[in-house]
Amino acid sequence: MKIYLLILNILAVLLYGIDKYKAKHHAFRIPERLLLMVSILGGGYGSLFAMFLFHHKTKKRKFLIVGILSCILWTLWLGGLYS
Repeated sequence: MKIYLLILNILAVLLYGIDKYKAKHHAFRIPERLLLMVSILGGGYGSLFAMFLFHHKTKKRKFLIVGILSCILWTLWLGGLYS
């Protein structure tokens, strides 16, 4: 489970970084639903970190809300799993 979450959070950071690069260069973008899905599936911490690291999607409330909820739910679930 730890490896899964590590990979998903690294993937989230990479996807947000790539999307920010593409946004600056007017290239084909990564779909928003993919960014949100990675967060929901366990990459919430990486998504939030990347949002503020790259200053990307910070004004879109749904990304902030999904990221925070994902972090809370995964933390609660893992806390229950390992206690």
